[in-house]
Amino acid sequence: MRKIGAIAASAVLAGLIILCQAGCIALRKGIDDGMETSGDAAAREGWMVIIDAGHGGVDAGKVGVNGEEEKDINLNISLKIKKLLEEQGVKVKMTRNDDDRLAESQIEDLKARVSIMNKEKPDLVVSIHQNSYHEETVRGAQVFYYTDSAQSERAAELIQAAFREADPGNTKKAKGNSTYYILKKTEVPVVIAECGFLSNREEAAKLADEEYQQEMAEAAAKGVMQYLEGE
Repeated sequence: MRKIGAIAASAVLAGLIILCQAGCIALRKGIDDGMETSGDAAAREGWMVIIDAGHGGVDAGKVGVNGEEEKDINLNISLKIKKLLEEQGVKVKMTRNDDDRLAESQIEDLKARVSIMNKEKPDLVVSIHQNSYHEETVRGAQVFYYTDSAQSERAAELIQAAFREADPGNTKKAKGNSTYYILKKTEVPVVIAECGFLSNREEAAKLADEEYQQEMAEAAAKGVMQYLEGE
């Protein structure tokens, strides 16, 4: 009987040791998971993006077939992107927060924007614009990147994919460009996101609608986050 009791006691002790080891492993895993989460949060807090709302003030940009002014749509979408990224812990700076331009002439305005971008050295610059074309049937958001920048190309492809996902009828691809001033002169990864065509009556009406602006902002923010996270 004593032998059986000793065996039972040993079995209980072994069971307790196993449970203790399992608990320690679970605790260690919980701590590790917490550290990973903290690391992710710290990384996001270290990210910085500049959102550039094109045009402003006396420079209305393109005027849509329904009378929409590009500058207003640019700013509305830009502010929505800013809010979405900040909710993810990303630091965001705007080149403009209201209906104003940065300088009197167009070229000086562009120079001022580029100066901000090069001074702040963000992880990415997203310049928001609207497109126009002489054929009203042309539509769809399209993202442009500097031809010689692999980082800008990757960011453009991710944002473009998100735009196509938001608008299944959009078949456009991200496109390289070596002539746009902001793309040429900015020393950090930069893309120009043309969110649609104001020359297309249907798309112009959608771009003036706050709900659709939110959809475009969410798509752009999704692509930006994928780029920052290295996807």
